[in-house]
Amino acid sequence: MPKRFYTTTAIYYVNSAPHIGSAQEAVIADVVARFQRMLRGDAYFLTGTDENATKVFEAAQASGKDPHRFVDEVAGEFKRVFDAMHLSYDDFIRTTEDRHISVVQEVFRRLQESGYIYKGEYEGWYDVRTETFYKESELVDGKSPEGNDVRWVKEENYFFKLSAFQDKILAHIEANPEFILPEVRKNEVVSFINQGLRDACITRASTGWGIPVPGDESQVIYVWFDALINYISAIGWPDGNWQEFWPADMQLVGKDILVRFHATLWPAMLMGLRLPLPKTLVGHGWTLMGQEKISKSTGNVVAPLDLAQTLVDRNACDLDLAVDAVRYYMMRIAPYESDSTFTFDDFDLKFNTELVNDISNGIHRVISMTHSFCEGVIPNGRIDRNVADQVQAIANGFEDAMARYRVDEASAKIPAIASVLNQLIDTEKPWELKKNADPRLDDVMVTLAYIVRAIEGLLRPIAPVLADRICGLLNLPPTERWEQIGALDALPANHAIQKPTPLLVRLEKQQKEQHKMDTKLQPSEDVISIEDFMKVKLQIARVLDAHKVEGADKLLRLELIVGEERRQVLAGIAQQYSPEDVIGRQVVLVANLAPRKLRGFESQGMILAADAEDGGAILLMPDKEAPEGTSVH
Repeated sequence: MPKRFYTTTAIYYVNSAPHIGSAQEAVIADVVARFQRMLRGDAYFLTGTDENATKVFEAAQASGKDPHRFVDEVAGEFKRVFDAMHLSYDDFIRTTEDRHISVVQEVFRRLQESGYIYKGEYEGWYDVRTETFYKESELVDGKSPEGNDVRWVKEENYFFKLSAFQDKILAHIEANPEFILPEVRKNEVVSFINQGLRDACITRASTGWGIPVPGDESQVIYVWFDALINYISAIGWPDGNWQEFWPADMQLVGKDILVRFHATLWPAMLMGLRLPLPKTLVGHGWTLMGQEKISKSTGNVVAPLDLAQTLVDRNACDLDLAVDAVRYYMMRIAPYESDSTFTFDDFDLKFNTELVNDISNGIHRVISMTHSFCEGVIPNGRIDRNVADQVQAIANGFEDAMARYRVDEASAKIPAIASVLNQLIDTEKPWELKKNADPRLDDVMVTLAYIVRAIEGLLRPIAPVLADRICGLLNLPPTERWEQIGALDALPANHAIQKPTPLLVRLEKQQKEQHKMDTKLQPSEDVISIEDFMKVKLQIARVLDAHKVEGADKLLRLELIVGEERRQVLAGIAQQYSPEDVIGRQVVLVANLAPRKLRGFESQGMILAADAEDGGAILLMPDKEAPEGTSVH
């Protein structure tokens, strides 16, 4: 059987529930796995929990719980959060499982029999938070390099001959440029190894928690030696079908555990076992809150599901779509060469501008115009080859980024393709083609639908639920294979689509900024001051959709885009303008008029029109395009 693509995350300490930093790493790996399934037809994704650490045992004691019950509860919480975050993992390994314990002891026995493990005395500093041993020279002001308190440890322990593998690891790094990515992480690893690898203490005196050393139950195996082995214990080494998976294609870890452990200790262990090394280790940076790493120990934790729930509470979407919005944002700020910073303002901005304005509104315009101009059927037109070339170039760029595991670069292709969609709408103006009975309308509309289909395919690894909702609007099955994206036969001819329903709606500004919207304008005299006039907020808006109001001959219900906002406005122009006449047009909106109810609908502003001689309305429109939300003076 051919080898399967195999990707892993680090496994997570179960001293408390997952936060957005740990979830971000898991989502990156999930995006890689989902992409590989589309590209190759198959991928295997492993994640899990690291439960044998000293600090986990101490956290259980602090909580007053039996350690086994404690780790069961926290591991269960990780699975609950990861499932809710739409992670498509194939296996969730726990290091307290029998299948893992037996493999760890077998690795220890084999390395000991090969002469790579010996008994000696350890005396030095130990950081419990990071489970790391440090030399005196490595301390900074009496603390570990991470700023944690250290303990003096003097024990008789077992050691692994890490120093014996220094030259072999360096040679492997030199011969395999893709072994450690990105380049800055490789340089950090090489610099660390060149300082000289010392033999690693790989056991501790037993406290009753941890995996016993085979043949010496007075000692338990050091958590990092134990934890790294999960990558092969989960796939059935040494007696199962592990060769179907190993070597791992991509192992994703934080920069803080790459240098000492995944890029030095782990390769040396594998070399000692005469197993191939992983093809690529990707070391990512941290996600910061302000200037600090998001961390359970510092208390600045952002829980990913809580962040998603804020979107639900603010009426932006349902929980499944909210989770996808969080996934999308985490990929847009995914850290590689440097750390990234999470802020709630930036989250709101990307949600409103990219997910709502560019993607959701753009798709909604296409679906609405297909119903208004083509009776809800994708016409049998010809896809514009220049547009198809743009779409294919974006898809190729996405694939190239994913070949380097750069989900940050790949996710940036989503707003890029949404820009192609919206620019085509603004350039071709389908509403004018319809009004003028231009035969090019079918070609333009099928090209727009083609871009929507491509957006769905590109979104699928990153935001699978959002992609499914787009499929629902198109009335098509999901894009399953990567080569289908951008294919000219991606859309069936004369295909009926579903009625337009907005996928996402904008986040309102904070309440303290909304008081202007809620204040009614005071009646004015015939003559007003400039100060009075400046109270009226006029902005450029674009008509996203339009519908006649049942039972009202004069009213059209308009959906408008105004900057980052979407507004519903009722306008008395139905006798002069049909919905098709106004969809896509720019109008002038009185944006700070108090909302009022008309025919059961809330009208959130007023559009400006001149009085015609017959008493009708003449819409006021800019003589050339202006960005939505532009102020009118």
